[in-house]
Amino acid sequence: MSETSPTLYDQIGGQQTIEVLIRQFYDRVLDDPELGPFFEKTSMDRLRHMQQEFFAAALDGPTTMGDLDLAYAHSGRGITQWHFNRFVQHLLTTLEEIGVDNDQQMEVIRRISTYVNDITGEVGTDS
Repeated sequence: MSETSPTLYDQIGGQQTIEVLIRQFYDRVLDDPELGPFFEKTSMDRLRHMQQEFFAAALDGPTTMGDLDLAYAHSGRGITQWHFNRFVQHLLTTLEEIGVDNDQQMEVIRRISTYVNDITGEVGTDS
């Protein structure tokens, strides 16, 4: 029983897929007239690096997230649930575009969505 199941990170293709995902995903987000303005004063090289770490960690990859607190990083930016949903739609489109299968897409979205309250600053009402 020493054999373990591959992580979601490994299932989707590891670091190479994460790099492609983040590059294509943020190209799409930056082109979005509703989401692009959130990144006008952002170092995209730094953001892409941080997002690669974030996605790798969220998908059980060998990477851990840096010390940046998501709630602090997104505080006061006016990001709403609507913005988050739009962000997720771009993520889904990109995951499909790069060949991630449907079940894996849904699991990626489920994991990323656990951070919605940190990103929007909204308190969840889930029970």
